[in-house]
Amino acid sequence: MVYRLHEGDIPGDLSLGQVIAVDTETMGLSTSRDRLCLVQLSDGNGQAHLVRFPAGGGYEAPNLKALLADPGRLKLFHFARFDLAAIKAYLGIDAAPVYCTKIASRLVRTYTDRHGLKELCRELLGVDVSKQEQSSDWGSADLSDSQLRYAAADVLYLHRLRERLDIMLAREGRADLAQRCFEFLPTRAALDLSGWAETDIFAHS
Repeated sequence: MVYRLHEGDIPGDLSLGQVIAVDTETMGLSTSRDRLCLVQLSDGNGQAHLVRFPAGGGYEAPNLKALLADPGRLKLFHFARFDLAAIKAYLGIDAAPVYCTKIASRLVRTYTDRHGLKELCRELLGVDVSKQEQSSDWGSADLSDSQLRYAAADVLYLHRLRERLDIMLAREGRADLAQRCFEFLPTRAALDLSGWAETDIFAHS
């Protein structure tokens, strides 16, 4: 596993492809309370780039923002709803267009209720991904090698997962439905940030 850690932004000359896997690490699950600490990127070549935001360091990151906001690049996420909200709240941009492997899995792997990244990697790729550092202190001034490896793993397999899930979506006739869900995700994240995180506004009552 290869990863590179950057402080506050990615290099301006960093060359990444048209399909970029993205993940975030925060201090917790409340976007309004728990700050964004890390953004991970990979273009599927086996290398991850990790951008760390220290406490009080600000979120200017012009190169990262330009990359994530580029409409010509597809951004791959696992549970995009949370990551898009964190990116919008702290970086001030909409990271679109989007593909979410969790949504794709829920639409096509209807034989199970296990749609976490670890389970997807195990079943579809035969890869065992450790989630040991999932609930660790991402705001620490000194992230451990174990934390960095965990963060890198969260983006290194998304391209391969998308390939496998796309085959299943096409086979089951749900690719168009998945695409429409992906297109709605920035709006779903905006609803979360605006106070409707726990409310289904489409429900009857």
